[in-house]
Amino acid sequence: MTNPQLPQLPERIKRLTELAYDLWWTWNSAARDVFRRMDYALWRQTAHNPVLMLRNASADQLAILANDQEFLRAYDIAIDALDRARAARDTWWQREIGDQSGSIAYFSAEFALHQSLPIYAGGLGVLAGDHCKEASDLGLPLIGVGFMYPQGYFHQKISPEGWQQESYERLNWADAPIEPACTSDGSNCIVPVPLGNRSVLVQVWRVRLGRVKLYLLDTDLEENAPWDRELSARLYGGDRETRIQQEIILGVGGVRALKALGSTPAVWHLNEGHAAFVVLQRIRDLIEAGQTFDSALEEVRRATVFTTHTPVPAGHDAFPFSLVETHLAGCWGTLGAYRDRFMQLGAYDNGSGMQFNMTALALRTANGVNAVSQLHGVVTREMWGPIWPGLAEDARPVRSLTNGIHEPTWLSNEMARLFDQYLPADWRERHDEPSVWAAVQQVPDEALWAARGLLREYLFAFIRDRARQRWRYEQVSAGRVVAAGTLLDPNTGYKRPELIFHNAQRLQAILNGSRRPVQIVFAGKAHPADETGKHHLQQVYRRALDPAFGGRIAFVDDYDLHVAHFLVQGCDVWLNNPRKPLEASGTSGMKASVNGVPHLSIGDGWWAEGYTGENGWVIEGHAPADDHDAVDAADAAALYELLERQIVPTFYDRDENGIPRRWLAIVRQAIVTVAPRFSARRMVKEYARHLYAPAVHAEKVAR
Repeated sequence: MTNPQLPQLPERIKRLTELAYDLWWTWNSAARDVFRRMDYALWRQTAHNPVLMLRNASADQLAILANDQEFLRAYDIAIDALDRARAARDTWWQREIGDQSGSIAYFSAEFALHQSLPIYAGGLGVLAGDHCKEASDLGLPLIGVGFMYPQGYFHQKISPEGWQQESYERLNWADAPIEPACTSDGSNCIVPVPLGNRSVLVQVWRVRLGRVKLYLLDTDLEENAPWDRELSARLYGGDRETRIQQEIILGVGGVRALKALGSTPAVWHLNEGHAAFVVLQRIRDLIEAGQTFDSALEEVRRATVFTTHTPVPAGHDAFPFSLVETHLAGCWGTLGAYRDRFMQLGAYDNGSGMQFNMTALALRTANGVNAVSQLHGVVTREMWGPIWPGLAEDARPVRSLTNGIHEPTWLSNEMARLFDQYLPADWRERHDEPSVWAAVQQVPDEALWAARGLLREYLFAFIRDRARQRWRYEQVSAGRVVAAGTLLDPNTGYKRPELIFHNAQRLQAILNGSRRPVQIVFAGKAHPADETGKHHLQQVYRRALDPAFGGRIAFVDDYDLHVAHFLVQGCDVWLNNPRKPLEASGTSGMKASVNGVPHLSIGDGWWAEGYTGENGWVIEGHAPADDHDAVDAADAAALYELLERQIVPTFYDRDENGIPRRWLAIVRQAIVTVAPRFSARRMVKEYARHLYAPAVHAEKVAR
């Protein structure tokens, strides 16, 4: 791999570029160790971006590294591990499924892989990124398809009045781990996509993830009209007209891109309804190959998997039929004779009149459908009942397949070192097996508490450094420096974020306890169009400015993957208080729990099935569900009660050596119960067994 922006590497370490461009390094400690050793100050300064590090490296520095024996040992170990990961033949997929006849195309509007590639907004992208990483580890022949957003998602700053301000920065492509995707003749892959009465050119970029490839679509080409160049500029930007055009590019363009690259997937996985136009292009291709509409639809359905993540009807993309007709005008081809039948596949009334609904289209054209937690499955089967008229609710074909997290990505080095010492030697390969985690009970309290203390210190050092940067470069006021967390003491979480302030005086008493103080760190972004969410964040920020709370509340702005790692690893309790049942799954609490951070949450999403009574706390307010004010009051009272009577006393109950042994029992239970059951390894294996393998085998039989 060559990049004219990068320096010429000495022969002995020439594969550093290859290692930097394969995001496999992000979840493999041996590879991360190489870049830390290369230049630790630059590693931190670049927010852990090896491509940018290489671009800033001097020839003298590289020559020194090429003769540094300790660095070379680390380099050789990492390169050998990368080669083994890519070339492994005896993978879980091969042993379990055994079929290598076709790939799995995984379509998603966003992928969160690393902060150096800001093409994600939140949970959907994090889930997609973790799914791809685990697919690589397990050897699934998975190919991701998404968007290359040159402006990514917005950066967040908070004004002196506490109002969220969004700014977009054009990505410096030379700093990102991406490269052009090439066709078999070596040329850059560029495909035309019909959009309305015109054709838009789409360039395809490739990201390496070990054994997995991710293809990203980009319309920012000189040949396109200025407004078409902007279609892939931002994640979830623009109005409904922009949104439907983006979804046509993703679905229709994604299928065309895979075809141009010579890929013939056996399974097509639509991660949320944004990608549902995949089925339009696939039906058209099959009709042009001589099939009838009915046989083409059946073949498409047999090979399509659909995951829905949204339990709110308004959260599913729906468009007026006239808008769909306008922008699909050039997509029909030989499918045109069946246009009305295709449009009926998306017809659905979610309470605001009959429209073309992308989730309805996906539900009607997929053979395997899943929700992302057990409770979300119940909600989905009830919410989409009209799709399956005459079927009893429990017979509706929606499987519950609970989300999980990619533990090698989210597990801290400190906890991993403890597990290396006390768990079975092969725990990394078997981390989805509950029996492996029983050994956590053997970790000494002193060692566990010391690791948790280090992670807390890292979090507060990060918060203070971030606040210092704001003060230095933006000349923010002293009050805003305090609000950013500079007064937090390392020795001592969203959705309804204001709930914890429901009774401000009671909260002040909890936070300012003379012997048992409590500190709260908030982080998160509101969608640019979400005025209500912005008001919530503003109120939280004003609380952080309020001297009555004694500097014990902080708001960390510009939340991204880098910030998320510090938060889920370094806090002591992870608070989540959504309005039930609007949390489809949630994964942040899983990341916290595997790092020894107990979860404090409403019994919604994954916590409804993850809570055991010993591994955290569930907030149980009792009020009529349709009375939101009463629910908020009851939930807030239950939250205060837990803090006052259970959580704070247990955390501060220390023995003569300063060890909170009752607290550490809860920490252990959090790890033992969450690590195996809510891992992406368990999740991806379930996708493979229950959704991918049946589609692969059905496709093979059909041939």
